[in-house]
Amino acid sequence: MLEKSSERKKTWKTILIFLAIVTIISTPFHYAIVNLYPSRIYVGALMWCPALAAIITMKLKGRSISSLNWNWSNWKYIRLSYFIPSLYALITYLLIWILGFGGLANKEAITDWAKELGLVGIGTLNPTSIIIIAVILLGTVGVIRAAATVLGEEIGWRGFLIYELRKVLSFTGVSLFAGFIWAFWHWPILLYYSKNVTLEFITFFVFVISMSFIMTYYTFKSKSLWPAVIFHSVSNVFIQKIFPPLTSKIEGTEHWLGENGIMFAIVTCVFGIYFWRKAIKEKL
Repeated sequence: MLEKSSERKKTWKTILIFLAIVTIISTPFHYAIVNLYPSRIYVGALMWCPALAAIITMKLKGRSISSLNWNWSNWKYIRLSYFIPSLYALITYLLIWILGFGGLANKEAITDWAKELGLVGIGTLNPTSIIIIAVILLGTVGVIRAAATVLGEEIGWRGFLIYELRKVLSFTGVSLFAGFIWAFWHWPILLYYSKNVTLEFITFFVFVISMSFIMTYYTFKSKSLWPAVIFHSVSNVFIQKIFPPLTSKIEGTEHWLGENGIMFAIVTCVFGIYFWRKAIKEKL
């Protein structure tokens, strides 16, 4: 962290400029997502707003975009950034199934999933084959596709913001601040789509801030933004695309299921605490 008061003030000014620009350029897309149809076409543009804000801020400060950590990183961190989110997604849904907050999808639901993915018509597939093929396709092609939009967020949040915050805050402070901003940036969408606003705000903030600790850890360890891109993409695909179609909802337990569910918040919080303690121990 910077010791000189003048340098710290300059850094905070840079952070505030970045956040102001993010807010200004994100607002039209937030409006479009909650008011126009189909909203999906505006999501990708919104996800690139943090990157655009980072680039504008760097230009205002006379910095080169090439100064961001574009290097691919050690493959160890790439592999772990794929494994960790897929693991916590699996644990989340195993707990949901075991504890009875949701059941395993039946054959009909899996067949409908196959039709949605375009797997019907390539031969006679049993439910097990459908699941295996779907997981492989979504876990590879789906992750690459997700990375195209996730990259926009990660250039801003992990490529730029956390390195600025690192100049004035500890690892704990960086993870909390970046996580809170990242979660708060989603609030218009949460407010519009949430069925139970209070509960889903709490669970969403818990899981996003928990993810922030993990992703900050891997970003600083790897000195690259790519592990965060992989991590974010894999988390989105497994939580949003793979496990929900494999799970049947049970009346009265919907608040435990999905990305804003209680179970996901609990599991990611445990992972976040582990990586927070690991970072402190390693003096990151």
